[in-house]
Amino acid sequence: MKISKLLIGLFAGAISLAAYAQQPIVIKFSHVVANDTPKGKAAEMFAKKAAELTKGKVKVEVYANSTLYKDKEEMEALQLGAVQMLAPSLAKFGPLGVKEFEVFDLPFIFSDYDALRRVTNGAVGKQLLAKLEPKGIRGLGYWDNGFKSFSLNSPIKSPADLKGKKLRIQSSKVLEEEIRSVGGLPQVMAFSEVYQALQTGVVDGTENPISNLYTQKMHEVQKHLTITDHGYLGYAVIVNKKFWDGLPADVRAQLEDAMEQATRYANQIAKVENEASLEAVKKSGKTTVYVPTKEERLAFKKAMMPVHQKMEGRIGKEVIQNVYKDTGFKPDAL
Repeated sequence: MKISKLLIGLFAGAISLAAYAQQPIVIKFSHVVANDTPKGKAAEMFAKKAAELTKGKVKVEVYANSTLYKDKEEMEALQLGAVQMLAPSLAKFGPLGVKEFEVFDLPFIFSDYDALRRVTNGAVGKQLLAKLEPKGIRGLGYWDNGFKSFSLNSPIKSPADLKGKKLRIQSSKVLEEEIRSVGGLPQVMAFSEVYQALQTGVVDGTENPISNLYTQKMHEVQKHLTITDHGYLGYAVIVNKKFWDGLPADVRAQLEDAMEQATRYANQIAKVENEASLEAVKKSGKTTVYVPTKEERLAFKKAMMPVHQKMEGRIGKEVIQNVYKDTGFKPDAL
């Protein structure tokens, strides 16, 4: 009788362990933008590919629009392991102590996506991601959002039009200096708070890729948009290093494959999404879109170029020069 009970107990335990073994590995992927932005769509693509390639061993739960953690909370949550994956903007690594990432915030440093890709896919991009490892973070890749433009409730045709205007930025000493270079007043604010701040006049304007402006409905509370393409906004997809290193090798390889596919997708759709959002803003009739002349854009560039030299001590002159080398950027050729 006792033997039968023992066998039954062992059998039940085996079933229990087998059931436990079949439970999927859950990856909580938190981000602060809408599902219909390039980053939002790429996160969903990664979740889909992760499930397919691991044959259900991994379940990626995507939390968009700061539903899990706010801007200021998410990095700490990742380091503590409360969330496994994020895709923060590159400016977020400055407060973490890896200020070299702020090179991406320098105005006009990338002339186009090809120049940008030579950095993110090259030695500089890899070296920067490696600097995150001592912080308990593994960098998996770079995702584009796009090039930024200025919006206000008054026309923007020259740097003088931004003078005295309160402009929302994300937390970045480089972006603060950028706004000051055109006479504006930088206002650091969480992304989720920007619409209401614009609506109530707490800030006068902002800088955003057009997909962010449109999906967050900022165009409904901004009368003017000027396509300056003065700066770049991108993300690094990162994961808790301890969690990542603890995954079975085969699962980790499958997730790396999924991430590679999601990254290609993210960077393919970013430009398309921004172009589509620009057309949608125009069709809305709520915002007047202005494209500056070559001379007008050059005026913005000349006003902002001193930011590069001022930030050498923060970012590192060697990092900036390496980016110049990869992109062919010539700061004196204005």
